[in-house]
Amino acid sequence: MSRIVVLGSGAWGTAIALALVRRGDHQVTLWSHSAEEAAKIDAARDNVLFLPGFPLPAELVVTAETAAVSEAEIVVSVIPSEFLRPTLKRLVPRLHAGQIIVSATKGVENETFLRMTEVIAETIKPSGLELPIGAFSGPSFAVEVAQGQPTAVTVAFSDPEVAARVQQDFSSESLRLYTSTDVIGVELGGALKNVIAIAAGIAAGVGLGHNSAAGLITRGIAEITRLAVACGGRRETLAGLSGVGDLVLTCTGSLSRNRTVGEALGHGRKLPEILESLGGKVAEGVRTTRAALGLARKHGIEMPITEQMEQILDEGKDPREAIKELMLRPGKDEH
Repeated sequence: MSRIVVLGSGAWGTAIALALVRRGDHQVTLWSHSAEEAAKIDAARDNVLFLPGFPLPAELVVTAETAAVSEAEIVVSVIPSEFLRPTLKRLVPRLHAGQIIVSATKGVENETFLRMTEVIAETIKPSGLELPIGAFSGPSFAVEVAQGQPTAVTVAFSDPEVAARVQQDFSSESLRLYTSTDVIGVELGGALKNVIAIAAGIAAGVGLGHNSAAGLITRGIAEITRLAVACGGRRETLAGLSGVGDLVLTCTGSLSRNRTVGEALGHGRKLPEILESLGGKVAEGVRTTRAALGLARKHGIEMPITEQMEQILDEGKDPREAIKELMLRPGKDEH
């Protein structure tokens, strides 16, 4: 049995906690940054705001007490990228040697262009702690994980023994984990696919068909792979669950918040209104678009789809004009 705390009581954090507690051999705590929110979830035994309809087992502890972090052997971070650094600063005093940190947030920090594991490492560094920090990513809609539908993801740590430990603790009849030592590739695949998913939603929203979607997804993975490899990731990682797998799911699945945002943009709605309609849920791709381009410029990588997405999101560019410009770019060799 392991003691596990999941940081972040959104849909994805709640789904992970449910998957872990179902095994029946872990002590699992779902931690919320808000005492009020934790109390509501605990009283209803249902995350009514973010993942309604999934009763929380009595053995799943819900709390906002930071002491829960001290008691855990494995800390799973599912905090949205924009809140990760300030939230973690609150929790660092509760961390201690011997713990393992698993990042399940799919994003890139906007100002620094750091991956989530890098943000975690930088935030805890002043404490003098050196903890193993890895990434958990793959094609995994929260609702389907909460339902117990078979799901396969990748967990990556630089130390394969730590990855194997998390694989053993997290795997179940509904959740299958594959291990990797490519933390960079796994994280960037999971983060950057959200940008392409918004683009896929836009294509659907303006009425484009299957040819367009297939072309967009394929060229999207080419962009993601170029940047991931430039940052030190491995090409083969992006052909796996945290690359192509997650990209296909998020670009085509109706449960994708990022695709939903894109589809609304394609229908002519304005971004602030769309984000407001999400009711507090996060579409990480909106913020990741800017961070991805910052990272690409740092490494001298061309990302034409992402560049057009930035213009649509930040400058209100007409999606049809963006599609036209992508199609009329100078001819290229595919590889």
